[in-house]
Amino acid sequence: MVSEAAEIFRRSYNPETVQLTGPDVGVVVAYFVAILAIGAFAMWRSNRGTVSGYFLAGRSMTFIPLGASLFVSNIGTEHFIGLAGSGAANGISVGAWEFNAILLLQLLGWIFIPVYIACGTYTMPEYLSKRFGGKRLRVYFAVLSLILYIFTKCSGDLFTGALFIQQSLRWDLYTSIFVLVLITGILTMTGGLTAVIYTDTLQALLMVGGGLTLMGIAFSRVGGYDGMVRGYKTSMTNETFRIPNATCHEPDPNAFRMLREADDDYMPWPGFLLGQTPGSIWYWCADQVIVQRLLAAKSISHAQGATLMAGFIKILPLFMMVMPGMISRILYADEVACVDKDICYTVCQSYAGCSNIAYPRLVLGIMPEGLRGLMMAVMIAALMSDLDSIFNSASTLFTIDIYKRIRKTASVKELLIVGRVFILVMIGVSIAWVPILKETQGGQVFIYIQEITNYLAPPFAAVFLLAVLVPQVNEKGAFWSLMVALIAGITRMVLVFVYYDSGDCLHPDPRPDIIKNFHYMYFSLFITLMTAALAIIISLLTGKPDPKYIHRTTFWTRFQKALPKDSESGQSRKGYDNPALSTEDIALQVPFQMTLGVKRVKDATETRKVFRDPGLDKGRPPPELEGKTSCKEQLVQLVCGFGGKGVDEEKERAMQLHMEKVSELKQDPRARAVLTIGLVVILLCGTALYIFWSFWQYTP
Repeated sequence: MVSEAAEIFRRSYNPETVQLTGPDVGVVVAYFVAILAIGAFAMWRSNRGTVSGYFLAGRSMTFIPLGASLFVSNIGTEHFIGLAGSGAANGISVGAWEFNAILLLQLLGWIFIPVYIACGTYTMPEYLSKRFGGKRLRVYFAVLSLILYIFTKCSGDLFTGALFIQQSLRWDLYTSIFVLVLITGILTMTGGLTAVIYTDTLQALLMVGGGLTLMGIAFSRVGGYDGMVRGYKTSMTNETFRIPNATCHEPDPNAFRMLREADDDYMPWPGFLLGQTPGSIWYWCADQVIVQRLLAAKSISHAQGATLMAGFIKILPLFMMVMPGMISRILYADEVACVDKDICYTVCQSYAGCSNIAYPRLVLGIMPEGLRGLMMAVMIAALMSDLDSIFNSASTLFTIDIYKRIRKTASVKELLIVGRVFILVMIGVSIAWVPILKETQGGQVFIYIQEITNYLAPPFAAVFLLAVLVPQVNEKGAFWSLMVALIAGITRMVLVFVYYDSGDCLHPDPRPDIIKNFHYMYFSLFITLMTAALAIIISLLTGKPDPKYIHRTTFWTRFQKALPKDSESGQSRKGYDNPALSTEDIALQVPFQMTLGVKRVKDATETRKVFRDPGLDKGRPPPELEGKTSCKEQLVQLVCGFGGKGVDEEKERAMQLHMEKVSELKQDPRARAVLTIGLVVILLCGTALYIFWSFWQYTP
């Protein structure tokens, strides 16, 4: 039954609807034209007929586009919407995730990426297979990553992106989702990682420029930083008179402190630094979406330069996303800070709260004509950049680490078609999850994503750290420790969804103590330590791993030259089996022209003999028909990635030699010195930002 206060509010509530003017439409159209032009250029330029060309952009990218792509792959609409919403609800604490990323990006660049490149991996599950042997770790990690993509990243992006359009144009939520998914999916499925990285570069400029523009206008509206501090302390809804004995409708008294006391419900400092960090290590150092960008680097120096560049850009979100969300609460408290569930549903179609509308509400309320269209383009850019990264990486994981295990004889053509079809399946499941997502964590989508991630991902952070730094850990220790952690994580997650109602200002939290008093960050710390301890103990009890699994797969062995003797035959591995390219990897890279008969390659027969991959013969036309394709076939090839620039055997050999050279991890001494200086500077900046915003008390 709707409350009397909610009924009164409904009669008086008149939401502002945006009628896009000519300048607004012009900006949005110009954005789409630029994105499609870059995508078309990438389709023409890129080698999409091989796995390395489609999934890793031919390992030819420099640090500038890679750094931009790292930033926008992480900053999607769930950041613009989620960071601003959490800022409106709880202040600057949510910015701690961004400062944490500054430091962990460098862990990726200096510890993890050298190992990944040295052992020639394409995907993170593949790395686990190279490091530990066997298939079960590889398949389990691929499946878990895809589950996290669907229920956190993809569904979160779809919901927050559609929320912005719904608030702007009053479109149906699912109509907005369909339009955005259609455009992003076409761009990703046709262009591969090259298209993703090139479009990300443009979108990074647009997102940063638009975000800083809104930040400037917002601060001028409230009288600068002083005005924001004073205004936020009194930013309460007019309905507060209905709940005189409650305080949850009031602004957080610690709103301007980042890391807080150990028993704080929102941001306990030990929980964040020790418990949240493992989940963040998984995301920044072992997640396919992020790591795949750096695997496309033309050298280790460019990979490290990209992490430095992205680290410096990550300083901005606190100021251009979190603080504008706080300003939105000051200006539109009745909507953004609503307390009554029925009033909240009237405002944003969610009973959990409306803090998620802080960013779009601010855009619609203060941006002038033309710039409003710019911000519409910014939000679409954020959504597309995150989704295209997720789509490309998820299809890589599913194709190489799951489908190839199921159908060992699958042709290369089949693998890439399956990868594109999987994107459609993932989108469907993500859309179905949106109604559940929007009602959790008090309407704070960013915190929801972090909580779900911390139930499942931290054990893998422990395993990857042990894999890279502790050569004594073996496959049995890694696998069985993960199984125990999975049971614990699933149990906690099920309890959270069963007891999802955390109460409100009028009703106390009805959840069991094990849920409401055991913060998810401390739970993350618990399963991380448990996983690490079990992995080490089981490994010590079951013996050291085979030396061939340590070769160039740990930080201490990344520069090894001589290949170890095969544990069964006693012979050194020769031929195509080298640190940069495994036999299976090279087989996957054989051009589609061999498979489809588009271009006759002189030594294709010899290549098939070496790899003995029956999938390479699958679908090959008779010799008299080779080189002939119908118009229909040419169109399918162009859309699915079999067209574009032709690839011959000579170019493939050049690609293999380039990958071997990159795997040597050689750096110019001057480049190494500059990168080292940059590393010291960014580490000092990240640490100083943590200390400053956690201890500095500003009084206007």
